[in-house]
Amino acid sequence: MALIKLSDIKKMNSQDKKDKIKELKLELIKSHVTANTNMKTKEIKRAIARLITFNILHKEELNKK
Repeated sequence: MALIKLSDIKKMNSQDKKDKIKELKLELIKSHVTANTNMKTKEIKRAIARLITFNILHKEELNKK
């Protein structure tokens, strides 16, 4: 569930992105508790990083306009 595509991120509004980041962070904590696979942890971290990076880049674009 952690895999998020750029097209999906573009469709989200800022509140949805914040909620998704919170949701993924909770999922990351749960995956550390169960510690069954490292791939799931890595996938969740990438999804969080992708959302945060998109937010930063989008804010810079708005400031340039």
